[in-house]
Amino acid sequence: MVSSDHFRQELSAQIDRAAKRGAEQVEINARELHRAVGGYPGPNHRMPSCCEVMQKEMKPGDVLVDASEQGKGAGLTIRYVLPRIG
Repeated sequence: MVSSDHFRQELSAQIDRAAKRGAEQVEINARELHRAVGGYPGPNHRMPSCCEVMQKEMKPGDVLVDASEQGKGAGLTIRYVLPRIG
């Protein structure tokens, strides 16, 4: 089963890849993150956990681009500013 640690690791990997490309920001969508980790869509998806991990990674300057369904849905999209500081 997919855990919060799996989401955290994949989120970190996506942010790191964008930073290595020299990007100044990266937009990450919960649906895409969950699909990258696995188990979505499916009856045992962990979308609320995925969204919680994404929100906890937010730092000053990051932007909540879309937060339908109280921030716990597949549409959640966050723009993370790069490089990550703090």
